[in-house]
Amino acid sequence: MKPLPPLIVHVVFRFGIGGLENGIVNLINRMPPSQWRHAVVALTEVSAEFATRIDRPDVRCIALGKKDGHLVREYPRLFRLLRELEPAVVHTRNLAALEAVVPAWAAGVPVRIHGEHGWDMQDPAGKRRRYRHVRRLYRPFVNRYIALSHHLEDYLEQHVGIPRERISQIYNGVDTERFRPSRGGRPAIAGCPFDEPGAWLIGTVGRMEGIKDPLNLTHAFVRAHALDPVAARQMRLIFVGDGTLRAEAQQVLERAGLTKLVWFAGERADVPDIMRGLDCFVLPSLAEGVSNTILEAMATGLPVIATRVGGNSELIESAMTGTLVSPANSDALADAILAYFHDRMTARRHAKAAYRAVEARFSLKRMVLDYTRVYERELKAVGTHVPPPDLESAGGLPAADTRAAPN
Repeated sequence: MKPLPPLIVHVVFRFGIGGLENGIVNLINRMPPSQWRHAVVALTEVSAEFATRIDRPDVRCIALGKKDGHLVREYPRLFRLLRELEPAVVHTRNLAALEAVVPAWAAGVPVRIHGEHGWDMQDPAGKRRRYRHVRRLYRPFVNRYIALSHHLEDYLEQHVGIPRERISQIYNGVDTERFRPSRGGRPAIAGCPFDEPGAWLIGTVGRMEGIKDPLNLTHAFVRAHALDPVAARQMRLIFVGDGTLRAEAQQVLERAGLTKLVWFAGERADVPDIMRGLDCFVLPSLAEGVSNTILEAMATGLPVIATRVGGNSELIESAMTGTLVSPANSDALADAILAYFHDRMTARRHAKAAYRAVEARFSLKRMVLDYTRVYERELKAVGTHVPPPDLESAGGLPAADTRAAPN
């Protein structure tokens, strides 16, 4: 009987809309099924709608329903689950999932990989000693670290004490088949209330939580309307995603009398279509690793405004491939939005340069290859064989390139 390919269990805090989770979906969909099997374990919950983005029917998505507090109470359950699944690799992502490496070790999982994608609201700059101590505490249970930016790579080495040789730096890749420029002008967005001629649509995609700072963008939108009556007649704002700060953002807009000019789209499965319907993309985060949504907006041919945090400056060269502004500064963010609104030529030039940068540096094919090499190398070190790809899945990506250049 032919042995099954190695199983990778991806462990996350929650499996729903977000850049980190998008990266997992892209990886699973592009790794050859003849070589790899996958499962996703969410410590809290799985969004059923988001899970449909996984193309493979053999991938299990499991929600543990963890309550607030340390994962130790779930260790026995996670231990039993991993003994049942018998993965070759457990790949945890970010601090919220790191402690899962302990039951993985106890269950005899031979390869335990931890990915650092960025920080959360409790430690937006990665400076809290407590969290550095926690990361150091779990070092013995991790075989290999993956840092999504050089910024995070330096953090792991200099502040957590991980030897450089145990760290692999891998940028996110963007699916340029899904995220591509519109061929013939900006298309309408399904369900969007802003269909009037001349509307200029600003959009953001992500969780409406503190680390993503949606209130910064809300205040910037209000300020831009107050500063510029011409822009106020045309600018509209779209939030894609949901979270605990949605109600507060709505209150800010109600006080400003701008509720009807902002659409809270919630979680959507058609993010590529929504992006093609935008004029400008904004990511107002307080912290980032390497943002999938920035890369997706760049691949869609949009001018991008983002905060100068984490790995964002490794993706965007300000005034060349986009605009970077200080975090938590709604005045600067409003000024950057108005600059693109009034200077459409510069906006188009930056969008075209960003599109070329994605093609050259941030391809999905490169990302999948880099992750595959890490998995293969770590499995080889513990004596686990990875079968060769079959002919149908050897290419990894479609041969035809039907992408359109940005207008």
